[in-house]
Amino acid sequence: MALPLALVSFLDDRHNLPVSWRFGVQLATALLLILVSPLVELSFGFLPLIAVLMIAITAVINFTNFMDGLDGLVAGCLFVVITAAAIQLSAPLPIWALVGALLGFLIWNWSPAKVFMGDVGSTFLGAVFAMLVLQASTWIEALALLLVATPLLGDACLCVPRRLMSGQRVFQAHRLHLFQRLHQAGWPHARVSSLYIASTAVLAIVLLWGGLLWVITLAALELLIGFWLDQKVAVPFAEASRS
Repeated sequence: MALPLALVSFLDDRHNLPVSWRFGVQLATALLLILVSPLVELSFGFLPLIAVLMIAITAVINFTNFMDGLDGLVAGCLFVVITAAAIQLSAPLPIWALVGALLGFLIWNWSPAKVFMGDVGSTFLGAVFAMLVLQASTWIEALALLLVATPLLGDACLCVPRRLMSGQRVFQAHRLHLFQRLHQAGWPHARVSSLYIASTAVLAIVLLWGGLLWVITLAALELLIGFWLDQKVAVPFAEASRS
């Protein structure tokens, strides 16, 4: 179901497709993921929920793509996230094959990277993660799975409103995410990626051996640490905006 996203991203790299085409495929993919989810009852009364979920899924897909800016960061975080989801959901063999492929890719994608994910890989993996979240047995489990990706998605989620308030175009390329500003402050690729992957791994462990409350607590703590890094370590947002 996520393969059309990879195909459109590949064609976009070659022919620079209109944004409407790419977003249309993302919406279609989101709808398909919702249709096969055990969490959503298909009835007229659930139309508002379906609309919200479609927005959330396209956000996950695009945020994953936005975060693919340093060697090993997205591949490493999603290796951890998808592995945790596969264990939690007793996922079928194809998901485990993807986990193995991600591990192999990460070895070559680690700094200094010899291969790169690109939009083809990042949008595909974002859709796969969204699919796994929607395959949870309860909404509580789905929320816990989603929160495991807090370091990855939280950075992008918090950067978007800051850019909007600064009057910037959200979909225009930039270097304002926290991970980018940490790199601008002198942190090498490997250090930034290791921080994000380790933070994700801790959340994954808490998911598997704790519960939603512990995941929420730790995710909130990690967001506070991210805020401290934003204020004390990273190149300031305003300064990076001017560069």
